[in-house]
Amino acid sequence: MWSYYLHFVCFSLTLTGEIASAFTINAILTVVSEAVDRIVDEVDGVNLRPLRKDAEVNRMKVLDSARELFARYGLQTTLDEIAIHAGVGVGTVYRRFANKEALVEALFEQRVQAIVDLANDSLKSEDSWAGFVYFLKRLMSMEAADKGLRELVHRNDRGGDRVQRLKQQIEAPVRRLVDRAKRDGYLRADFSATDIVILTAMVGTADEYCANVGKGIWERYLVFLLDGLRVSRDSITRVPYDALSDEEIKEAMNNWKRRYQRPNVANFENDDLGV
Repeated sequence: MWSYYLHFVCFSLTLTGEIASAFTINAILTVVSEAVDRIVDEVDGVNLRPLRKDAEVNRMKVLDSARELFARYGLQTTLDEIAIHAGVGVGTVYRRFANKEALVEALFEQRVQAIVDLANDSLKSEDSWAGFVYFLKRLMSMEAADKGLRELVHRNDRGGDRVQRLKQQIEAPVRRLVDRAKRDGYLRADFSATDIVILTAMVGTADEYCANVGKGIWERYLVFLLDGLRVSRDSITRVPYDALSDEEIKEAMNNWKRRYQRPNVANFENDDLGV
C-alpha cells in the first residue's frame, strides 16, 4: 500500500501539461492530501490509528511490569523477563525502549525527582535535626520499597544522563541539611554529607539481610545510627522494632546466602527471594 500511494502522489504531481489542464491546483492538492491521510491511516491494509492506542496500552504494561520487577528484584531484571511478566512479546518492549537503560530512565526519572523534592522539603523544617532525620527516614523508606531505586541511588552507571543530572541536584540541599544540623550543635562536627551515601547503604544492607524475617526492621538500625550521630541527648531514642530472635537470625543468614541466586522471575507470585 505504501508503494501504491506514493506512486499515486508522484504521478499526480508530474502529469503532462495536457492532463494537468483538466485539474485545478486545488483539486491536485486535495487528491494529494487525501492520499497522504490514507497513508497515515493505513499501511499494507492495517489500520494504524487503533494500533497507536494499542501501542500505548502495551507501553504501560511494560512500564508497570518493569516497575514491579525492578522494585522486587532490582535492576538485574532483563527485558525478556519484563516482557514475559507484562504478557507482551519481547519485540514490543524493544519497539518502545531501545535498551534497558532507556526503560530505567523512563521509569525512575520521577522517582529520583521525588528525592530531590524530599531534600528541599526537609530544609523547610525550622528544627534542623528534625529536617535531617526526616530526610533520612523518608529516603530509606523509599529505597526499602524499591530495590531498583536503591541500586540506582548508589550507582552511577544506571539511568542515563537525565537521571544522573537529577541525582546531582540532590547534593546541594543534602549538604545544607547536614551543615544546618552541625551549625545548630545537633550533628557531630566530623560528619560529612558524603557519609549519607555510606550510611544509607549500611541501613539498606540491613534491610536486605532481614527482608524475610522483619519487614521494616531497617528503622531499628537507623535509630542506632542516628543516636550515634547526635552530639548530645537527654535519653536514648525509642527503637521501633525488637531485636531478631535466634531463629530469625538463622533465617536471615539463609536469606543472605540465597540473595546471590538468580531469582525465579517467571514464577513471580511464588518466588520468595525478593525484598
